[in-house]
Amino acid sequence: MTLLFGIYPGGVVGDDTGGLTAGPPDDPARISAALDRLQGRPGRPFLVRAYASFDDATRLGVPHPTDTPADAARYAVRGRRLDLVAQYRSRAADIDGYCVFVRELLDRYGACTATLQIAEEPNVTGNPLLDGDYPAVREAIVRGVAAARTHARELGLDDLRIGFNTTPLFGPSAGFAAGLAAAGGPRFVAELDYVGLDFFPDVFRPVPVEGMAEAVAGLLHHHRAAVLAPAGLAHLPLHITEHGWPTGPARPPARQAEVVETVVGTLAAHAESLNLSGYTHFSLRDADTARPGLFHRFGLTTDDYTPKPAFESLRALVDRHGG
Repeated sequence: MTLLFGIYPGGVVGDDTGGLTAGPPDDPARISAALDRLQGRPGRPFLVRAYASFDDATRLGVPHPTDTPADAARYAVRGRRLDLVAQYRSRAADIDGYCVFVRELLDRYGACTATLQIAEEPNVTGNPLLDGDYPAVREAIVRGVAAARTHARELGLDDLRIGFNTTPLFGPSAGFAAGLAAAGGPRFVAELDYVGLDFFPDVFRPVPVEGMAEAVAGLLHHHRAAVLAPAGLAHLPLHITEHGWPTGPARPPARQAEVVETVVGTLAAHAESLNLSGYTHFSLRDADTARPGLFHRFGLTTDDYTPKPAFESLRALVDRHGG
């Protein structure tokens, strides 16, 4: 079973306090060259993850640029397509406006978009960069999926895959997906094509080197059995929508490569049994290699696009498991 690979190629990265890291500006030519290298051959399916956000200042009825990377559609060439995230950040709970925003995103980017993710990490509260911090986010997802599905049919985007994502869910939070499915009902479930999962093992909580593969497999089994199945979503493919491991002090580049190889290898080994459809890496380049903070060095390259060992690791994994 092959995996659909992808990567977020922008330099802007959010942190856990609601701020954005800032470093050298993106270099579109170097981004394109790195994407070509990772993709391996023209025409191989490969996703370029991009984020566009709706908030209470968003103007409707005008083209909406992607927040990051800027002008993301330029990278959707040679068989690559967008993995577009429509973020919901309305303090006023303007769900009608959000649905218009989603439709307008499809008007502009639908032809070069393979996957449309409605909202980003809607289960996470306390961080204004993430959609769970905003009121009525569940309703926004339900209605956003419906708006996207209806408009995709109107535009003839028959191959567009529509979904939502979360971070890992444990304990009381494990019921988030079930609550969402209950709020949306059978129509909502029927209109979904996939569920996404952002996860970062050994980044925020340490995982022993020798236990990484077992921990990843255990998390994936838990997510399908304890989160998706009770929600009536167990039939849907699970796509890893964000995964990465930053370098920095006491975080050597060789370990980053090892983590990427272990995580993707584990996904490939369980892809058929757990219905895993894809893997998107976060991210292509460091936000700011000169700074030591955890969120500044997630890249497979430095901020001047010099590859770290993990870049070549992912390139080889795409060749091996990407069809």
